[in-house]
Amino acid sequence: MPRPKLCRRIRFNPHIHYFKPRGTPLRKLEEVELSTEELEAYRLRYLNDLDQKQAAKKMNTSASTYQRILYSACGKIADALINGKAIKIIT
Repeated sequence: MPRPKLCRRIRFNPHIHYFKPRGTPLRKLEEVELSTEELEAYRLRYLNDLDQKQAAKKMNTSASTYQRILYSACGKIADALINGKAIKIIT
């Protein structure tokens, strides 16, 4: 039986749900889906400048789980920027 998933704390509610390259209609773009959990991990690390342990504590998760979430977010954001994809934030 798998371990139950902890309830992660997310203290940021984005009011914007899409980011896209300028000048290209959204219907012509591929999308990368970014969860609010990934966005929160990214925000804590790069906007609040917290280290891994501090950010993991704020999200109520382990440091290794936080790191996996952050790496996933960084990979998706890099894919969107490099390949000209839209970023859809899933709430």
